[in-house]
Amino acid sequence: MAMVVVISLPLILFSVMLGVGCYLIGRARGRQDIRTHAQAFGVPVTPPNADQASSSPPSCSKPKIAEIV
Repeated sequence: MAMVVVISLPLILFSVMLGVGCYLIGRARGRQDIRTHAQAFGVPVTPPNADQASSSPPSCSKPKIAEIV
């Protein structure tokens, strides 16, 4: 029984320390990313060469049975 405690206790402590370390590193990187790369929210801009009058969106409806046969 003592062997189980000797083997499992360091593994449990290592796992907890690894989890806390990854959490803290991820939180620090996330905060740094927000400071350096600010997100801009708003309406998306259309591409400069897009002509909305001539192009229609593709049809997403099912084809009729008469068209298939």
